[in-house]
Amino acid sequence: MTAAIPIAPSFHEKAWGSTGLAPWFPNPENRTGEVWFEAESLPLIKFLFTTERLSVQVHPDDDYAREHENSNGKTEMWHILRVAPGAQVAIGFREPVTLEDMRGAAENGTIEALLNWIAVRPGDTLFIPAGTVHSIGAGMALCEIQQHSDITYRIYDYGRPRELHLDQALAVSQLGSCPGRSTLPVCCPHFYTHRLQLQEKLALEPLDRPSALIVLSGEGLIGQEPFLPGAVWEIPPARAVNLAGQGVLLRTYIP
Repeated sequence: MTAAIPIAPSFHEKAWGSTGLAPWFPNPENRTGEVWFEAESLPLIKFLFTTERLSVQVHPDDDYAREHENSNGKTEMWHILRVAPGAQVAIGFREPVTLEDMRGAAENGTIEALLNWIAVRPGDTLFIPAGTVHSIGAGMALCEIQQHSDITYRIYDYGRPRELHLDQALAVSQLGSCPGRSTLPVCCPHFYTHRLQLQEKLALEPLDRPSALIVLSGEGLIGQEPFLPGAVWEIPPARAVNLAGQGVLLRTYIP
């Protein structure tokens, strides 16, 4: 039986997306913002590519999402792959705000000034618990690992003609500051993610649950199958896997 199973990607056009997806994927004609890898019993894995800022937004936690959206909540992490000069992300507020402050700033377009903007570089890791107001800036590529949920409440969207969800956002947002930066491994109830540095050969111990291998850079073999950047493989439970080649990978699973 195969030790690793490739997960097929799905490509999603976004207004803020990019036509520069290489070296992870072929460059498309239209702006692609997200590349999804979905498999049962694994976290949802995405690659994101931005040429404009995403909306200022927030995701609900499990309790709110299940009551109001019939969905899981959404806690996520980002691992930065590529940045343009000056690239930033926003995670939480610079200092605590009130609901009135947040509503007023969202309505008059000044909410960006309240956010905690962080300069990022390749290799940085950021953890975004549900309820954290956030945004991703322009000019970057990143790998996102998250709960299976697509519930996003947009707070401010730079005048784009998309629906906003300010009342829901105010109901779920944490109004304090947030550290934002994290280090690998990242461990929370929804996913555990750690980094693998492949230099010639690496034997992965079997786990008692499914896991995913995400190829960020390099090339080589997973078992007898070749891999390149942008590939994601599912490792079934109780399977030992041998890697050969050079590269950087993430391994993630639901604890």
